[in-house]
Amino acid sequence: MGNGIGDVGQHRVIPKTSVNKVTPMPQHLHAVALVVPDYDTAITFYVEVLGFTLAQDTNLGDGKRWVLVTPKGGTTSLLLAKATTAQQTQAIGQQTGGRVSFFLHTDNCDADYADLHAKGLQFCETPRCEPYGKVVVFQDPFGNRWDLLQLF
Repeated sequence: MGNGIGDVGQHRVIPKTSVNKVTPMPQHLHAVALVVPDYDTAITFYVEVLGFTLAQDTNLGDGKRWVLVTPKGGTTSLLLAKATTAQQTQAIGQQTGGRVSFFLHTDNCDADYADLHAKGLQFCETPRCEPYGKVVVFQDPFGNRWDLLQLF
């Protein structure tokens, strides 16, 4: 039995009148929050080591900042969020339970691997080929695991 808003069983059905009147709005993923221990340490790593652009650094008062870093050529940013509670501090580097959290696309995995390795980036392996592309896993200084990925 439905709940009066168009449900049939466990599937939601959108009435045709609503679909016909709604104009799809363009959407994209603007930013993903990443909890870090310190703004400036994180900015230094993402900008100087990974080569991201510091897109925004706005002081919000009370020690809070709105910090966005964006991969070169990218449109989605990381929102660097400073941990302010014990729970947030415990989540640093573990926001996805030890799994790879982020997938950084590159046009040349081998060249970027060599460059980042020379900068001291901690890699968990050497580049390997998978059916979808060439990939190598690295870890940022905060414990987050990343795929550096060149798609075929």
